Order: sequence, then structure tokens, then C-alpha cells
Amino acid sequence: MFHHITVLKEEATEGLNIKQDGIYVDCTLGGGGHSSVIASKLGPGGRLIALDQDDWALDNAREKLAPYGDRITLVKTNFRDLEQVLKELDVPMKDGVPQVDGILYDLGVSSPQFDEGERGFSYNHDAPLDMRMDQDAFLTAKEIVNEWPEEEIARILYRYGEEKFSRRIARVIVGKRSQAVIETTGELVELIKEGIPAAARRTGGHPAKRSFQALRIAVNDELGAFEEALHQAVRCLAPGGRVSVITFHSLEDRICKQIFSSYLEKCTCPPDFPLCVCGGKGVLRLVNRKPLIPTDTELAENSRARSAKLRVAEKL
Repeated sequence: MFHHITVLKEEATEGLNIKQDGIYVDCTLGGGGHSSVIASKLGPGGRLIALDQDDWALDNAREKLAPYGDRITLVKTNFRDLEQVLKELDVPMKDGVPQVDGILYDLGVSSPQFDEGERGFSYNHDAPLDMRMDQDAFLTAKEIVNEWPEEEIARILYRYGEEKFSRRIARVIVGKRSQAVIETTGELVELIKEGIPAAARRTGGHPAKRSFQALRIAVNDELGAFEEALHQAVRCLAPGGRVSVITFHSLEDRICKQIFSSYLEKCTCPPDFPLCVCGGKGVLRLVNRKPLIPTDTELAENSRARSAKLRVAEKL
């Protein structure tokens, strides 16, 4: 069974303001939860394009979304290829840029990747050090851990995992790999524990959580891909179209907040000017001034949702 960490589902899809004959993109198909909701609101003239780089997600979705027939187009790709995919799918264009009515990102990782140990995402299962969301990609966690310089490993753990013992952990990893190749997640967990002082290991959840998050982000270039894709999303929205983004940690949320902010109206006229003459027109408006967060009910059903935030913006 394919489960996805789906929270804020209704809010995210409602935020898109779905029209029956609109064209929508689910950039993170995952378990198909959001796609099912969007597809159920489309009429015969509507269309949903759903992207994912994980074969499991695509196989599952073919079954789950089959009732909606040719309204659905599934594409195996990284969402950083959003604009190119839309061009290839003959979406309506304006000035050479595809135009759609809504785009959704749910940046939560699908549960099989966490819970079914062989993919190497989980610190609770001993498995090969992999962590690739796209099994055709080249870079693995094993390569980073065994071949990248100590300083670079420390930088990744600190930047993407906000791990304050990043240097100590990197030092332990490099010491171990000089004796033998580090092959499995279980070995890595023990090395991470060794790099964290005993007192610190006793608080704040599993000691390997931050490091595993950091390695996963690095292997899949998640933040770089999201940044590129969100700029493309803003370009590809038709006027009145909306983009809904669910993030699960502060690094993603910061990128989303900063990119949205860069497209908002910024009038630089002196306050006593009766009319704006600076031409600082915005491209987006925020649908909610503050991000939406999960309800207590959602949190009771799914503790992983605790850090989720939803931001929605509309193209002017």
C-alpha cells in the first residue's frame, strides 16, 4: 500500500480555486492524494498534469487515477523540468511561455521511501546507502559519505540538516571510511551517534534524523530543484492562476517565502504621493498573509505533519 504524508490536502487544493475546464499541475504526485482531489473537481474540458521521478508513485497513480481517464497526464521527471514538460505537452502559450491555472507542490517525502527500508531513506532500517528518489540518478548517499571531502560533508549536515555537531560527525565518518567502505544506513547511524555527545543524544528525537535529512536533500538536490521550479511556476501561471506550496522544514519554507516575496508589489514612491508613479507593479499577491498549518485532527492522525506549512499565491 502506498501512503503519502498528505496534510493540508483540502486547504492546498481549495487554495488553487479549481475551475472545471482549467489546466492544473501536481508537481509532487507522491501517493496521488492531491491529484485525486484536483481530478475529482475537473469537468470533461479540464486537465491535470502530474509529475514525479519515483516509479512507485507513477505505477500507483496509474491505478488510482484510472477513473479520470484522459484528463490525467502522468510524467516521470524532476519538477525542475516543469516549463519544458508543459511546452512538450502543448499547453496554451503566451509570449512563448506555457499558461496553466494552478500548480501544486507538496514537498513531504512519501512514506514508502521512509518506511520500506531498502531505499536507504530511513535510519530505522538497515539498508544500502542509497536515498535516490529517482532510481535512474547517479549520485547516492554512499558516494557522498565515502568520497566527498570532510569539509563538504560537514557543510551539508549543517546547512541542510541544521546539525550543530556536523563537524564532529564528518570527522568520525572520514576516520571510519579510511579503514573500510561505509555500505549501509545502520553503519552510518552508529557513526552519527558516535559524533554526537551522549548528553545531546538523549534529547530531541533520533540522533540521526537531521543528518539523514541533510543527505537526502543533497543526493536529490531538493532545494536547488525547488528554487528553480518555483520561479518557473510563477512564469507559467496564467493571470488569476494560483500556486499552492506545502513545505515540511524551515529551509524549504524560507525559499518559498523569499521567492513569493520577490514577486510582490513593491512601490517605492514617497508616502505623500497620491498615485504610484514608480511602476513597482507586482506579479503575485499572497492569498493568505500567514502560512496555514495543520489542524489538531491532522496532527493526531499524522505526527510527521507537525512542521507542515501551506503558502498560496495568485498571479496578477
